[in-house]
Amino acid sequence: MEKVWLEKSYPPGVPFEIDPNKYSSLAQVFDRYTQKYANNTAFINMDVKLSYKELEQQAKAFAAYLQQELGLKKGDKIAIMVPNSLQYPIALFAGLIAGLTVVNVNPLYTARELKHQLNDSGASTIVIIENFANTLEQVINDTPIKNVILTKLGDRFGAIKGFVVNMVVRHIKKLVPAYSLKDTIDFNQVISQGMKLTFNPVDIDGDDLAFLQYTGGTTGTSKGAMLSHRNMVANLEQAKGALRPLLVEGNELVVTALPLYHIFALTANCLTFFTLGGTNLLITNPRDMPGFIKELKKYPFTTLTGVNTLFNGLLNTPGFKDVDFSHLKISLGGGMAVQQPVAEKWQQVTKTRMLEGYGLTECAPLVTMSPYNLDGFDGTIGVPAPSTDIRIIDEHGNECEVNQPGEMYVKGPQVMVGYYQREQETAEVLKDGWLATGDIATMNENGFFSIVDRKKDMIIVSGFNVYPNEIEEVLATHPDIIESAVVGVAHEVSGEMVKAFVVTNNDKLTEKEVIAHCKANLTNYKVPKRVEFKDELPKSNVGKILRRQLK
Repeated sequence: MEKVWLEKSYPPGVPFEIDPNKYSSLAQVFDRYTQKYANNTAFINMDVKLSYKELEQQAKAFAAYLQQELGLKKGDKIAIMVPNSLQYPIALFAGLIAGLTVVNVNPLYTARELKHQLNDSGASTIVIIENFANTLEQVINDTPIKNVILTKLGDRFGAIKGFVVNMVVRHIKKLVPAYSLKDTIDFNQVISQGMKLTFNPVDIDGDDLAFLQYTGGTTGTSKGAMLSHRNMVANLEQAKGALRPLLVEGNELVVTALPLYHIFALTANCLTFFTLGGTNLLITNPRDMPGFIKELKKYPFTTLTGVNTLFNGLLNTPGFKDVDFSHLKISLGGGMAVQQPVAEKWQQVTKTRMLEGYGLTECAPLVTMSPYNLDGFDGTIGVPAPSTDIRIIDEHGNECEVNQPGEMYVKGPQVMVGYYQREQETAEVLKDGWLATGDIATMNENGFFSIVDRKKDMIIVSGFNVYPNEIEEVLATHPDIIESAVVGVAHEVSGEMVKAFVVTNNDKLTEKEVIAHCKANLTNYKVPKRVEFKDELPKSNVGKILRRQLK
């Protein structure tokens, strides 16, 4: 990109370039900032605080155990199947400083999905919360897992509170299905025994793999994106760079409701704010909206990240408007398109502008960010992150003109090494250093990018391209529609037709009324021909609506 273009688009204080080699590895990041911010609170979960110093001690003890008791060596794979809790960062940083490759696992995986990921990654050790031990029991004999480190939700809450929490989870809420696993290792015992051992520092450089981060698998078999330490260091520097003028070291509290095992929260919340001496407020169950809002009322949070469905859910939950937003500086949406009506209502309630970012697992994830200094929500995904190049390419391989839609290609230090043990799939998306994202996008005359839709979600009606995002945004403006999803279904005349799935708060709303609303706002071929009402829509682990399950 030419510097002239950057000066036109970038807000004051945001660097054009970052140094992807600022730190040799995430292990160096960990050492530097646990020392610098030793007395700061790193994580809070259910009112229990973990300082940077305590995190350092416990993670190093955990790492020493992995090295000396389990015999794990640099490059070995460790799977972590834990929701947002204090155990997650302890296990995460233990694996990273021991030179292991961390394999994040969604705790809600089915047995089939878990078996695939463990076999594909070759993980020999898993840290798992007992709520999902039953899933592991079903497949463990058909995987390479040798060591199972088992934890309960309240394990790091202290003896009394931990006992109470674990009792409630197991016996009152009955959230722990019966399971039988042999020779499991207790999480707390790992730390207590590790405290008696000496952690041996590992020589780790930027080319070593930090994560095998698995894609959602919506387009086929889930694949492990190989993210090196350099990829991760680059992206946390890019994230900090994009928001630098708003951030104050040692004075930030970020609400982490998105799961840390997902790349968005892992980088944007956990790692980025770690280098600022900030605090992550971990929300274990954000689907419990009243409980979530109760947590928000306790703390002077400065940043909140989420997806459109999370923001929408909060806005529609009683009590949210009573939260104190006076410290909130950054509301950051990603993972799926932030809809204009949701963003505008969010800004009205919180008095904070909604920033939208765009990223993908293969880019660790940040690619673009909406500038912090705009007056209101503009519906774009902003400008490229520092040190990131973007091209929009048409179906013939030519670069698109301004405002012409095409596939987005990305180049930068955050782009993955490739897909683990999948040379063909890697070659299909990595071309001369450029990553083909599979997303249709445009760039306007000011250098701002907009996502039109996923390439594979595009609907073709009588030869016309129809993008579900546009129709879903129109549906979101209807006062009785809470959520919607749009897909294409086969039609004998037009090839495909548009079908909408709608969640409503008015049981008298009719299909005819929904179609009429769309007709008033869309050209005819974009208007849904069928509307199906649903109690809820299928969503991914971060709340992204899964159109393909509906289709």
